[in-house]
Amino acid sequence: MHPLPTIGQPLQDTWPQATCYGCGPANPFGLHIKSYWSEDGSAVVATYHADPKYNAGFDNVMYGGLVASLIDCHSVWAAIAYTYRLEGREHGTSPIVTYVTGRLDVRYLRPTPLHDPIHLHAVVEKVEGRKATIVCQLGPAGSVTAEGHVLAVRIEADKSIGAGG
Repeated sequence: MHPLPTIGQPLQDTWPQATCYGCGPANPFGLHIKSYWSEDGSAVVATYHADPKYNAGFDNVMYGGLVASLIDCHSVWAAIAYTYRLEGREHGTSPIVTYVTGRLDVRYLRPTPLHDPIHLHAVVEKVEGRKATIVCQLGPAGSVTAEGHVLAVRIEADKSIGAGG
């Protein structure tokens, strides 16, 4: 997997008060994932640099729970961004589009290196009613070390105007 050029601001920036561990800008202990539309608009992409505290018993391997968290948050934001586009609206506008994880299936294909930039590439396969199906690949440049299949479920907006996400 290779990083793709991105456009626009991070999707998560539309919800600056979010405290989600994976993607919340307001969580001082969080991962602070920053997801973007790819330049060609076909996917939502991100690059993540792990802290060494997220190892899996070897000083060079990322903890599997971190891999799952990255795939989970990035995929849910892909569903949110895709739905705004599907509805012909600017990302983050009211009424707020909100999804939660309904199912997360992660296949660990090989160990994910801890010290390399990790690229995420999520594609929304379909949206049917309140459910979005997303496939997300993760790994360093030139490799896929994990793949996630996420079912995101849209819920009624529970965030204030301007929150987004």
